[in-house]
Amino acid sequence: MRQPRSVAVRLIGAAAVGALAAGSVAGCSGQNQVPSIGYAVDAVIASYNGGSTLGASSGSAAVFQRVLTGFFYTGPDGQQVADTDFGTAKEVPGESQTIQYRLNPDGVYSDGVPTSCDDLVLTWAAHSGRFTKPGSVPLFDAADTAGYADIERVDCQPGSKDATVVFRPDRRFVPWRDLFTAGEVMPAHVAARVAGVPNVVSALQSGDPGAVQRLADFWNTGWTLGAEGLDLSRFPASGPYRIESFDPKNGLVLIANERWWGNKAETGRIVVFDKTADLKAKVSDNSVSVVDVGANSVADLDLGGFSSKTVPGRGAEQLVLATAGVFGSVEARRAFALCVPRQALFDTLGKAADVPDTGLGAGPLNARLTQQDSLFYPATTGAAERYRGTDISAATATLAAGRAANPTVRIGYLAPDERRARTVQMIAEACRPAGITVVDAGAPDFRPGQLTEGRVDAVLSSTAAAPGPAGSLTGVAATSALRTGNGLNFGRFGNGRYDAITDQLVADDNSAAQLGLLTEAENLLWSEMPSIPLFATPRTIAFGEGLHNGAAGPTQGGTGWNMDRWVLRR
Repeated sequence: MRQPRSVAVRLIGAAAVGALAAGSVAGCSGQNQVPSIGYAVDAVIASYNGGSTLGASSGSAAVFQRVLTGFFYTGPDGQQVADTDFGTAKEVPGESQTIQYRLNPDGVYSDGVPTSCDDLVLTWAAHSGRFTKPGSVPLFDAADTAGYADIERVDCQPGSKDATVVFRPDRRFVPWRDLFTAGEVMPAHVAARVAGVPNVVSALQSGDPGAVQRLADFWNTGWTLGAEGLDLSRFPASGPYRIESFDPKNGLVLIANERWWGNKAETGRIVVFDKTADLKAKVSDNSVSVVDVGANSVADLDLGGFSSKTVPGRGAEQLVLATAGVFGSVEARRAFALCVPRQALFDTLGKAADVPDTGLGAGPLNARLTQQDSLFYPATTGAAERYRGTDISAATATLAAGRAANPTVRIGYLAPDERRARTVQMIAEACRPAGITVVDAGAPDFRPGQLTEGRVDAVLSSTAAAPGPAGSLTGVAATSALRTGNGLNFGRFGNGRYDAITDQLVADDNSAAQLGLLTEAENLLWSEMPSIPLFATPRTIAFGEGLHNGAAGPTQGGTGWNMDRWVLRR
């Protein structure tokens, strides 16, 4: 499904119908073109580093895909699309799986430093899992290690535009296009400067303990975006936009990157307002012209004057459960699942505007790893039937078997969120007869790490605990979020057989093998119950009058996936 960015645009809604082609719109400057466009999205602007646990779980891909580019980006249907502006990647023959990467010769960060294979070495090292503290705790707080952990080495001459990635002889990673993607290839020269490491490549290749520790410390926290002012020298861009300023009240201001070597951004300024902003007020005072939020999540949101549609997203609305505390026993987790009214939740809260007979958004989500429109889906979901609706007698009996009488379950989510508040309310009402007390622990400062800390017992969120845009066709984040030791595994679920299945899934693309492995994985997960899938997260996506080239992206890339093509004319 790879295709050039110029033809990947898909238009949605009446505001987009009849929009001019990109080449024609480029000339529409002057009084008719608005120089700045507001973008409201329910991700959280928390980290520039999309490969970190904080960045991935807050939804940074929906904000920074056109600021930090990579060899591939998440397209509007959840597919990985090649971005040849950044560089090219191709698989080449060899005894071991080998990928050759060539960065664009013209590629340069907005601070004037050329992109180089040093950036790829840092990205690989951070995600490889091979650099650890005592107790095998990773030094780098990476969201996941999928694919990167299978890489034996990255051949790179410091400063070069070329890199060769060689996988271990016994490993193969079929979805290799999920590696070195937009939002996770970070500027190694910044990490080197701040960490005081003269040569990132040699430090990581030799495993110099002190240098690696300093690089990890910076990689983990040095790109965090908070309320304090930014040292913009730490945030150079490799895309058509760069950061001008950020504060929670006035949003993230992106401006055209003067050093961008590809097609220039159609609009010189984009202001991003995230979930922590008053999105209702931003819409009502005409501060935004593109809206991408969870359906019915913002109370009394008036989209009059917008072309709006609610569509099923690639993200999985779900409950991620702890595997300690009240949910320390599998019986307690199963009992809770038996009282969660999944069918009623879908009927009341999970439907998009047009519910299809089959496919994405057709009913409750009965799988964690398989998309509803996959050919594999019907054959892998049999174990979910037991948990379709509330079964109080079964829940009560299962609690008794696990000696977990009258548990209290605290469900956390990023508030305010009207749909998720209603979800918790419906679960509380359904589970009360089973002796399970459900507490709404939603809060404006909620983070999924509170599950790991024991401050909540479940997280209500989309795929990989993201509050907003989430999910992709490849499903790497969904799989990684349940793998032992990964940063996105906030519930700290660990199962050796599940880990082995996921290793096989990414190494063997034979259809029969895939079907067998996915079925086994879902049966195991419905038995162990580390999470409870509810429905494909419905997304409300809207474009203001006069907005051209808007293209809905109900995936982890969000609708901002092509923000550099947006044009607002009035």
